[in-house]
Amino acid sequence: MNKITLTTIIVLLFGLNSKAQDLNKYDKGSFIKGKDSISYRILFPENFDPKQKYPILFFLHGRGESGKDNQKQLTHGAKQFLEDKFRKKYPAIVVFPQCGSDSYWANVNITTVNGKREFNFAKGGKPSKAMHALLGMVDDFLDKPFIDKKRVYIGGLSMGGMGTYEMLRRKPRTFAAAFAICGGDNVANVQKYKKVPLWIFHGEKDDVVPSVNSLIVANQLKVLGYEPKLTLYPEANHNSWDSAFAEPQLLPWLFSNQKK
Repeated sequence: MNKITLTTIIVLLFGLNSKAQDLNKYDKGSFIKGKDSISYRILFPENFDPKQKYPILFFLHGRGESGKDNQKQLTHGAKQFLEDKFRKKYPAIVVFPQCGSDSYWANVNITTVNGKREFNFAKGGKPSKAMHALLGMVDDFLDKPFIDKKRVYIGGLSMGGMGTYEMLRRKPRTFAAAFAICGGDNVANVQKYKKVPLWIFHGEKDDVVPSVNSLIVANQLKVLGYEPKLTLYPEANHNSWDSAFAEPQLLPWLFSNQKK
């Protein structure tokens, strides 16, 4: 029994270390310009050649991964981009910026009414501290000669889904496509990014960010004459990102889009 226990422990420890080592393939970086400062983790394609041009994907984490450790933002989604089948089929640069605990990706006022959370998204207005730094960071990346500006993508979950919409309205001509998981936005902002191919995901049993916040965006796009991809998971709560990441067509669809 002792031998089995010891072997099990060794296997578990090796497995944990392997996962940690995998995430260490995401290099650490930071963008600092004036008062703007934001840390990020970045995964370069295998056999990266700075003389070539690569697509780039920015992924925005949720509130629970906020901080300044430049690590927690890799909690959801990061392992997917480390899979061999992704790296070989889509040689892309993947960036996970981290929002500080003192800020928020989107301008939204969250209140609780009768035990339910309500999200009041701003129409326009100045960006939050984190969003302002993120905007600068994105511009800095797009100045790099190895970035294919026709293939720039963004996605996010929860707070990051909200930040995805906000980034789209602030830079509507930048992104070739985007996906937002359990996010939301002010209906008045949708006009600004109506032409960006968008895939929206949400769990219908979400009791943290109600699915109506995604439906508002999807329905307004339809009113404006555009048909977003909308996937609702009847049994999913807030962690609908698990189901979204498991969608076999998500990445093929995302990288099939490019700006003309």
